Amino acid sequence: MKENSSQASIEPLLHYFERLIALDQEEKELVTELFKPRLFRKRQYCLQEGNTCTQLFFVVRGCLRMYKIDEQGTTHILQLAAEKNWISDLGSFYSEKKSELNIDALEDTMVLEIHHDNLLVLYTQAPKFHRIFRVLIENSYISLQKRLLLTISSTAEDRYKYFLDSYPHLVNRLSQTQIASFLGITPEFLSRLRNKISKAKS
Repeated sequence: MKENSSQASIEPLLHYFERLIALDQEEKELVTELFKPRLFRKRQYCLQEGNTCTQLFFVVRGCLRMYKIDEQGTTHILQLAAEKNWISDLGSFYSEKKSELNIDALEDTMVLEIHHDNLLVLYTQAPKFHRIFRVLIENSYISLQKRLLLTISSTAEDRYKYFLDSYPHLVNRLSQTQIASFLGITPEFLSRLRNKISKAKS
């Protein structure tokens, strides 16, 4: 059966928000009005370098990645976002300047997205969302800070174990190349790491 954007339910997003703070019926209706469902097919871009990021994406189903390709053509994955996670180039989104990053779909991915202008409407009409999105941004900062610390102060094996602990639901959904790119190592080195860990468990 062909899938279309109208099949995305708002319920996962409402449930996500209500884990942070209770919403009244009017606020739920506002979320339903301002967040739009959208389907990205595998390898389809949500954002391309050089464009301004105008959307925040909440993943209902699937997986998105945010990444940078360096001058040597190497892909560096900054963030992975699967079910019940957010992704956006926040620097571009809030400054309304061109992005240096890309976001694309690693699988067919259903999202609920909100445009920058509609987020301002949400803040104005339902002020508690100021608090909700402040928490989201703080969590994003903490996560990226932890990733940076791991990159500069941990071994590749430690980073791989962190990936296994943090993204167990993605281990069998991502290719070895994609996982290696997220860890900042080569696929060949990742293969050796996996073999080493497997032998240590046996």
